Amino acid sequence: MNDSATSLDTLNDVILPSAVPWWPLAPGWYGILGVLFLAIIWQICRLWQRWQANAYRRAALHELSGLEDAVAIAELLRRTALAIVPRKVVAELTGTTWTDWLAAGYNEAMPPNVRQLLAVGIYGLGATEQEIHILRTYAAAWIVHHRLPLNS
Repeated sequence: MNDSATSLDTLNDVILPSAVPWWPLAPGWYGILGVLFLAIIWQICRLWQRWQANAYRRAALHELSGLEDAVAIAELLRRTALAIVPRKVVAELTGTTWTDWLAAGYNEAMPPNVRQLLAVGIYGLGATEQEIHILRTYAAAWIVHHRLPLNS
């Protein structure tokens, strides 16, 4: 053995400190977890409110799936509009003003035959199967995607 002070034989092993535990957390982490918890609760509340606010859309789509004539589909569109707009506004709308109001709340153009069916066609003779299909397709899209028109 070498007795010099720089000899490697005289070195002792390094004693490592104990590992830092995860718990208990530092106070700052409790604040971050609290804010995160509140953000999650807030987001869940928003999703629940949106789900409840769109209940009329789900009910209208469910009812639309069983309708087979233009008059019933037009009535359903009017009842759906009543869910978001005061009765006074919707009751005043007839003919082309009604179809213009519907078109203003949805960013897709209303097909001319749908406009004709909703404006005056429901008072005339029965519509063809193809016209009913086009009307039902437009009504379903309007129910899902409509927004409140700016002039309401």
